Amino acid sequence: MTAQSQEPGMTEPGGDVLRAEHIAKRFGAVTALVDVNLRLARGEVLGLLGDNGAGKSTLIKIICGFQQPDSGRLVVNGQEVVLKSVDQARALGIDVVYQDLALINQLTVYHNMFLKRERIRWPLLNNRSMRDAARRYLDEMGINIPSVEVPVASLSGGQRQAIAVARSVYSNAKILLLDEPLAAMGAKEAAIILDLVRDLKQRGDVSVIMIAHNYGQVLEICDRVNLLQHGQITLDKPAKDTSVQELNDIVVAEYRRAMEQRQRSA
Repeated sequence: MTAQSQEPGMTEPGGDVLRAEHIAKRFGAVTALVDVNLRLARGEVLGLLGDNGAGKSTLIKIICGFQQPDSGRLVVNGQEVVLKSVDQARALGIDVVYQDLALINQLTVYHNMFLKRERIRWPLLNNRSMRDAARRYLDEMGINIPSVEVPVASLSGGQRQAIAVARSVYSNAKILLLDEPLAAMGAKEAAIILDLVRDLKQRGDVSVIMIAHNYGQVLEICDRVNLLQHGQITLDKPAKDTSVQELNDIVVAEYRRAMEQRQRSA
């Protein structure tokens, strides 16, 4: 295992909006997480890296209340919490934007922005209020959507991802989990999301954990990176103190060790 530059989670508690301490999770005979310590500072963008099967998605699901850990604890704004549901996590300001976005393609942009929290003017939807608010929210965040009255199916992947992020932020999310927000996107679409994350950093009131595979993009936008391997965080460094080369070297070295062990056991 690569030596950590510092022990994750062991910083001044007052500066962290989130700490995951000694998190472990098994699914039958499969160990997903072994002993994970992760911290997220206020206003920070943390890049969570790792190959498929490393445990990233499991960790995110625990932080957002979708799954419960077998052991360990979560601390949110200095208070230990036991998350039993996604709704409970959202009430604490924790929200997640998955790759599939949970948008309804046939609905307009503004209806998607207010999905499951529609504004009502009894007995009808208050479409004008939602439409005006959605336009204002997107403009405030610098998201270029020509019209909020078009179905989201007509938009690019980057625009749809931006809408999903904006919906979370304006639902009062203070800890935002982005699950592969740049996956399968071209450079132009990815730039929309990278610019949006930069804007969130400048606001300073939203902290972000971003799962990604592209090391270059992560180092460009994130303040700090964690590398998750075999259910453990094996590297925790400020983005400025590491490089694509170092991250690649760690992953390649781990791959070679795994191949050698497989050959020895064959």
